[in-house]
Amino acid sequence: MEKSSTLLIHFDKGTPAIANEIKEALEGSDVIAKVEAMKKAIMLLLNGETLPQLFITIVRYVLPSEDHVVQKLLLLYLEIIEKTDVRGRVLPEMILICQNLRNNLQHPNEYIRGVTLRFLCRLNETEIIEPLIPSVLQNLEHRHPYIRRNAILAVMSIYKLPQGDQLLVDAPEMIEKVLASEQDQSAKRNAFLMLFNCAQDRAVNYLLTNVDRVSEWGELLQMVVLELIRKVCRTNRGEKGKYIKIIISLLNAPSTAVIYECAGTLVSLSSAPTAIRAAANTYCQLLLSQSDNNVKLIVLDQLNELRSSHREIMVDLIMDVLRALSSPNLDIRRKTLDIVLELITPRNINEVVLSLKKEVVKTQSGELEKNGEYRQMLIQAIHSCAIKFPEVASTVVHLLMDFLGDSNVASAVDVIVFVREIIEMNPKLRVSIITRLLDNFYQIRAARVCSCALWIIGEYCQSLSEVESGIATIKQCLGELPFFSIVEEGEDTDSSKKVQQANSITVSSRRPAILADGTYATQSAASETAFSPPTLVQGSLSSGNLRSLLLTGDFFLGAVVACTLTKLVLRLEEVQPSQVEVNKAITHALLIMVSMLQLGQSAVLSHPIDNDSYDRVALCIRLLCNTGDEVKKIWLKSCRQSFVKMLSEKQLRETEELKAKALVSHAQPDDLIDFYHLKSRKGMSQLELEDEVQDDLKRATGEFIKDGDDANKLNRILQLTGFSDPVYAEAYVTVHHYDIVLDVTVINRTKETLQNLCLELATMGDLKLVERPQNYTLAPESSKQIKANIKVSSTETGVIFGNIVYEASNVLERTVVVLNDIHIDIMDYISPAVCSDAAFRTMWAEFEWENKVAVNTIIQDEKEFLDHIIKSTNMKCLTAPSALDGECGFLAANLYAKSVFGEDALVNEIRSLSSRREAVDARVAVFKPKRFLAPIFVVHFVFRVTQEVTFTFEPYFYGKRSFDRCFFFLVC
Repeated sequence: MEKSSTLLIHFDKGTPAIANEIKEALEGSDVIAKVEAMKKAIMLLLNGETLPQLFITIVRYVLPSEDHVVQKLLLLYLEIIEKTDVRGRVLPEMILICQNLRNNLQHPNEYIRGVTLRFLCRLNETEIIEPLIPSVLQNLEHRHPYIRRNAILAVMSIYKLPQGDQLLVDAPEMIEKVLASEQDQSAKRNAFLMLFNCAQDRAVNYLLTNVDRVSEWGELLQMVVLELIRKVCRTNRGEKGKYIKIIISLLNAPSTAVIYECAGTLVSLSSAPTAIRAAANTYCQLLLSQSDNNVKLIVLDQLNELRSSHREIMVDLIMDVLRALSSPNLDIRRKTLDIVLELITPRNINEVVLSLKKEVVKTQSGELEKNGEYRQMLIQAIHSCAIKFPEVASTVVHLLMDFLGDSNVASAVDVIVFVREIIEMNPKLRVSIITRLLDNFYQIRAARVCSCALWIIGEYCQSLSEVESGIATIKQCLGELPFFSIVEEGEDTDSSKKVQQANSITVSSRRPAILADGTYATQSAASETAFSPPTLVQGSLSSGNLRSLLLTGDFFLGAVVACTLTKLVLRLEEVQPSQVEVNKAITHALLIMVSMLQLGQSAVLSHPIDNDSYDRVALCIRLLCNTGDEVKKIWLKSCRQSFVKMLSEKQLRETEELKAKALVSHAQPDDLIDFYHLKSRKGMSQLELEDEVQDDLKRATGEFIKDGDDANKLNRILQLTGFSDPVYAEAYVTVHHYDIVLDVTVINRTKETLQNLCLELATMGDLKLVERPQNYTLAPESSKQIKANIKVSSTETGVIFGNIVYEASNVLERTVVVLNDIHIDIMDYISPAVCSDAAFRTMWAEFEWENKVAVNTIIQDEKEFLDHIIKSTNMKCLTAPSALDGECGFLAANLYAKSVFGEDALVNEIRSLSSRREAVDARVAVFKPKRFLAPIFVVHFVFRVTQEVTFTFEPYFYGKRSFDRCFFFLVC
């Protein structure tokens, strides 16, 4: 077995050449040279060298040195050298250092005494320590506190040795006397810690005797007191009452560390509303008083845990939590908003929304770089509030509509999506929202925001004035027609050049844009610069937002403009009595559409209009030329009905999720009923009474049984050895973020004592064993719980294997029992999650690099295969179930999951079947947003229904991981 090391320092030089140099330097009289030689010797020892020839040299020339640095290095050397032989007996030459240690313990210099006492804390050899005990005990009464506190630690370490209670029989009594007379806070803390670890009854007795003075003790001692309280109360829950009073008194301590530990201890020991409220108030005070962002994040995590278990108490503190938004850190703000949104009730919704509105206004005046992202977070929070409580929508919708032209496109998209939902859910606000939207439409500069705003205008402009205003707004934003004109060669082009320079375009790049269903549309990024073909003149000196976007080649937006104009004209026919005005509107709309088609087919732009947009605009032209009642019904009602159905499905899913969270175990019919007012007080305080009632309530509702229920644990136990093996072992594997904890139960099934039993483990993959389990001695037919911690560095499948080695009295050689392998499934790291469509599309756009792997399956039904994908990959379908109902030649679904490492797994399935059922396309992706911990890839597979079904995987890698380690979706 390898021995554990406390320190590892890399040292390049070889042993033979440097050993003589070290020896010569140690034998000399130069102190600086001795210091360097000792450092080199220590580094060689730490890297596995033995250097046995140096020991006598160090005893002769280093031990007598009076230099403090040399003495410190000497103690480090003595700590790491081998002090025992193969059989575990102390080497004879170790006696040579005992006299030196005794002299150091009696040295007049306090530093020499103190570091020697600290060195004794790390010695485990009884033969070396035993002659030094009288000198250690003398230092308990030294005048200097530095020596006294280190002497107490030395006594504790000696007493904890296997035979320490025989070497220092009266050590607890001695330390208790020291504790009663000690004035130094650090020495007092060490003395109490010694009683806590070695004589817990004496520590408890001292605490209860001095309970009135606990608040006056130092920070270090108070922290040990809290640790003692937690340990005692875990052992005996009936003793909680007397200790909770101590914790409550420490909540007013001047030390923030003590206050934080008090709050955590209070929550862990008591469920009484008074105790939980006191702890929550403490966390809120720390949240506002501490400037360290890491501390704030830790406190927010604690508040979030309280929210999940004691929501009714946290609701009253929502405004205190909301004050954490004053921090400029985005992670703190995001976590604060997440907590606040879970605590909103009809009583506090107005106050919360008012605070969020103030924060939104602050982002306008500030010049901070992160203001746009923070504004987006606030808009999303207000959106959630308005959806849950529609009555507050009127107070925020008009404020947020001022941000439709925000430079941060993501926040502008969130605003327009919010407006789209509110205008449907609040009929009373439709007129005011439409009026405000038309007034602010010219400020919108993002194509995605314009598309959504145009859809709202086309669907919710109902009255004559609204329809006419909508048409006029679109015409104004498009500018004068045509979008370009041809100039004869002989004409004077001076004015034309001015026009060209004032209003001209240059397309700079083209890239695909990802739509909501996962398909692609062409999107061009352009800048308006001078573009002056010799025969072309742009149409207008003043360019509106729609015109500018169209001139960059965004014909998808042009198709949306055409559809919106078509809807408005069709509605105008219903509300306008004058046929002449209707005909004028139709003529203007047709002119706009024809001009867009002309622009798309001209040589002005670097690329022509795409076929989808061309067909859409052409369909609108044919519709306006020949309308019918059935077509009007489809255009004016069906689209909005689909949107209403989508909203209702979304609300239904959220309601079902809330119901699932609210499910709790109920009491059985024959359970006892505990009445609070009939509770016998017997001298209990209000807090103790509440705590006992809460315990009775948990017992009645089965929560105590749930906590101790091992049914779930039994399902995850892995058998490591056979039932006929002399040693039986089984393991319970827990995957928690970056750690895997193996709780291994080892049972001695023989009639003999097993000595030096050790669980040896090794790993394969990106798993790392943190520490080696120590040796144990197992009595006949006894058991032992052994824990092993394993670090995980990436989202990959790994294997843990090993064996159990032990010695038996009737067997000369060590016996080895080979263990079954433990396979760590990558699906343990992945859990279903939810994200918005906008976030899904943003992440989807990040993937590059692809390869193909063919996989066969017998599944031929699209929905069956979708269910199989969801089950196999442990993902959640974001697409509403109603959207997947019925029979259709097209199926699109978005799937999403999140790993414990913060990674996002995305799947977008697109199934397009012809009449012969030939092809179905799908895409699967894994996205890592910030930290690189695992490969990022996309899987694209083609589903062909012929005699056999073939899936082709095209992984998109983000990183330099090997290809064969990336596929956890191959289970499909």
